Amino acid sequence: MQNRKVGAALAVLVATGLTACGGAGGSGSSTQVAARVNTDEITVHQINTALSQARNPGGSDPAKAGAQILERLIDQQLLVQQAEAAQLDRDPRVLQVIDASRREILARAYLEQKAGSASPPSSEEIDAYYRENPALFAERRIYNLQELSIRIDPARHDEVKGRVESAKSLKEIVDWLKAQDIPFTAGASAKPAEQLPMELLPRFAAMTDGQIALVRQPQGITVVHLAGSGAQPIDRATAQPLIEKFLVNQRRAELARGEIKRLRDQAEIAYVGAFARSEAQAEADAQAPASAAAPAPDAAAGAMERGVAGLK
Repeated sequence: MQNRKVGAALAVLVATGLTACGGAGGSGSSTQVAARVNTDEITVHQINTALSQARNPGGSDPAKAGAQILERLIDQQLLVQQAEAAQLDRDPRVLQVIDASRREILARAYLEQKAGSASPPSSEEIDAYYRENPALFAERRIYNLQELSIRIDPARHDEVKGRVESAKSLKEIVDWLKAQDIPFTAGASAKPAEQLPMELLPRFAAMTDGQIALVRQPQGITVVHLAGSGAQPIDRATAQPLIEKFLVNQRRAELARGEIKRLRDQAEIAYVGAFARSEAQAEADAQAPASAAAPAPDAAAGAMERGVAGLK
């Protein structure tokens, strides 16, 4: 969201600058053309659009950002001209990709419009979220973690679990894995509470320094050793904008999901041929690809779906 605000501000500044220094003869003050590439024109509006989608273009220098974007658009236009000359815009495969992109853009734009009505949370709601999540705020910690990612057949999960629970140190587990010729990778990191998965945070919050935990994963098992931790609480005032952003994004995502459900309920959908299946199967399948078929209306909402990461 911050990137969008910066992009919008840069866009206004660049538009003003490029309009003021337009073509010769005094007509430059009213033109929206930033460059001409053979017979085609690149406009300030195109630069503004590209700026709004770029991440920190040109650092904090609006003029540099606009100039960089313009050069990229010139390169792009040269390639487009060559593609059109080769009639690639008539290639069926290219047309399919263009159509898919158009559908994606329209679907996202509609969801953003619908989700834009999400109301900000009240002070009481922010207070409640702060109280209900002490591990994120009042009792927030920085966790120094040592991890072993173990790839192993599910049939041996209980065997590894028993060994981990009886081990007195991480080294003992490592030695056993080597003796058993079980492949694993080791790593270490320092993570604040908000970078841990929401579903695991209460478990980490309950751990004391030196403890070892086991987490089952689809690909195997992860052994986590809490080598140490330090308290870094966040007070209510500091937490307010984080919580407000999180709750707004949560409401936006709920509005998007609700709109998709409403449209599905009102539509006549028939599954044909190899895709024919029961309503129950169709409903189950509709849940899994929802994030891919209809993305959350905001990038932060996608982070929200992953849990505490939405508060970063």
